[in-house]
Amino acid sequence: MGRRIDVTITYLEQRARPVLGTTSRPPLKVAILRAERPPVHFYRYLYALVGAPYKWVSRKKLSDAELETIIHDPSVYLYVLYVGGVPGGMAEVDARVDGIAEIKFFGLAPDFIGVGLGRYFLTNVIDLAWALSPKSVRLETCTLDHPAALPLYQKFGFTVFDQRKGQVELLDD
Repeated sequence: MGRRIDVTITYLEQRARPVLGTTSRPPLKVAILRAERPPVHFYRYLYALVGAPYKWVSRKKLSDAELETIIHDPSVYLYVLYVGGVPGGMAEVDARVDGIAEIKFFGLAPDFIGVGLGRYFLTNVIDLAWALSPKSVRLETCTLDHPAALPLYQKFGFTVFDQRKGQVELLDD
């Protein structure tokens, strides 16, 4: 067992599709592609690339078979932000619960933080989530996430609907 860290988890949602306006394309070569039925090793690479600085561990605890069952579900959408041809971010939208599209994971690779990609990527991911015609789009963040995460989500029209204390168990890699 690893060390445990106390966190505050904030749950947010949008109950109507926001009017986000046009987000200018970053002055970099970027593309957002859906990874359909991604290999488990590729998903784990993205998850570690984006999540390691924020102590993402939930998917690390899953076996390959358990993870594959989730990421190959037709109602789970993995989007990869490519910057100059290399992965620069990931977003996972889970629409397995009727009427809810949940942005389960969202973030940028450390090399691409602070260069104007976060708003661009988030605008597109929110639009992709709403394209699934849910009643609401949800996401969660915690005190281990980037300090700009919660204010950015709120700026994009997400409102807090719950907040809880929890613990993250850090795994030994």
